[in-house]
Amino acid sequence: MRRISILTIALAVLASALLLALGGCPSAGVLNPAEVREYQGEDLSSANDFRENSIKGPQYVDMENYRLEVTGLVENPLSYSYDEVIESYQNYKKVVTLYCVEGWSVKILWEGVLVSDLLAEAGPLPEAKVVIFHAYDGYTTSLPLDYIIDNDILMAYKMNDIPLPPERGFPFALVAESKWGYKWIKWITAIELSDDVNYRGYWEDRGYSNTADLDKGFYD
Repeated sequence: MRRISILTIALAVLASALLLALGGCPSAGVLNPAEVREYQGEDLSSANDFRENSIKGPQYVDMENYRLEVTGLVENPLSYSYDEVIESYQNYKKVVTLYCVEGWSVKILWEGVLVSDLLAEAGPLPEAKVVIFHAYDGYTTSLPLDYIIDNDILMAYKMNDIPLPPERGFPFALVAESKWGYKWIKWITAIELSDDVNYRGYWEDRGYSNTADLDKGFYD
């Protein structure tokens, strides 16, 4: 038995040596990308620091059939898969803090595409004044078209250098900087241009401010 054990060990050593000589190495498990917690000298919150407060709980989008639609008052309605959005537009990074009306906040490194780039490709009609965002769970919110364009607003697909987790809005979430958190819509499925300046989204229709400016109260 001892002779067999020694022979087995010798064969294993020889096999490893041959593998290394051929430039190979033992296969290893693939690690998930690590979340960064610091960017250009700024400390970041974690993706786990959010509180769950969505209207129907975390959404798990059917990516096989997912399309992002750009519709409404546009010259060229658009329809993209997730990969087509990422591959068709330049990506940008920006550290922005989300402030929730519940009293908590998170500072995150967001990465995504400019909503204004998508809109430029679609070609807003002159009467378009408002951008209405639609989510997978039926949630909606709106923001002025000028705000979207003037502030380089991102539609994010990464946070802290990792893909958005489903709980945080995968595939796309809006980074509505300088606005209260209820404007930061998750699980975006459609971007609609409208002339309805009085449009009210889910929480706005329930008494929250439609402007949602951080320097003002969030109730109308």
